[in-house]
Amino acid sequence: MNIILWIVTIFLAAGFLAGGLAMLLLSKERFRNAFEGWHYADDFPGGFLKVIGVMKVLAAAGLILPVVTGVATWLVPYAALGLVLLMTGATTTRIIRKEWGSAAGDLVFWSLAAFVAFGRFVVVPF
Repeated sequence: MNIILWIVTIFLAAGFLAGGLAMLLLSKERFRNAFEGWHYADDFPGGFLKVIGVMKVLAAAGLILPVVTGVATWLVPYAALGLVLLMTGATTTRIIRKEWGSAAGDLVFWSLAAFVAFGRFVVVPF
């Protein structure tokens, strides 16, 4: 189970790091036009997108760095729980916009983050 948790954790960290950096480094217009499903950016001010980008990057770091450094490994499930909350908002936004395919994708990330949170809180804690 520990190996599966690590595979999912690394996948989540890579995905959220990439998405967070895109939000931080691209202008709102370039971010919106980068992929077809990112038009939700129209619903938010640019500063809000930057805050979400910071949250994604911090969560990605929180999934990996505590274990790599051996410091505060108890933060890993909390980082995953933070992603569950973040993806709840993302999924809600997609549903409101009637972007069903993107909402389904967000639910996959929600499920993976919930799996890591549960796994690290209960099944194989550090």
